[in-house]
Amino acid sequence: QVQVVESGGGLVQAGGSLGLSCTASDSTTVSFVMAWFRQAPGKEREFVAATSWNGGSTYYADSVKGRFTISRVNSKNTDYLRMNSLKPEDTAVYYCAAKLNPVLTTDRVYAHWGQGTQVTVSA
Repeated sequence: QVQVVESGGGLVQAGGSLGLSCTASDSTTVSFVMAWFRQAPGKEREFVAATSWNGGSTYYADSVKGRFTISRVNSKNTDYLRMNSLKPEDTAVYYCAAKLNPVLTTDRVYAHWGQGTQVTVSA
């Protein structure tokens, strides 16, 4: 059984920065694709960023490209999402998700999810 645990988030003013971290753990040594999605009130969940199983490739939504950076600890299913130049429209619940290869940006193909963490950006 895979457990996905997120930490971080909180309240920040527009233009500020926050960091999120996530660990996916199970009893095997398999390396997961790690991704972040977010869901704002009244909106569908959307892709934010993802990293390949070894951290060699990263993927971003156009809305966060240049502002957010995803990275992972080598050989561990732990990733970090650094969010800079935050905007009020970044306000959402952020979810970490994990799956086996390949990297995909569609949420329905991710089998393992964290509980979500709130990010609020005030104007």
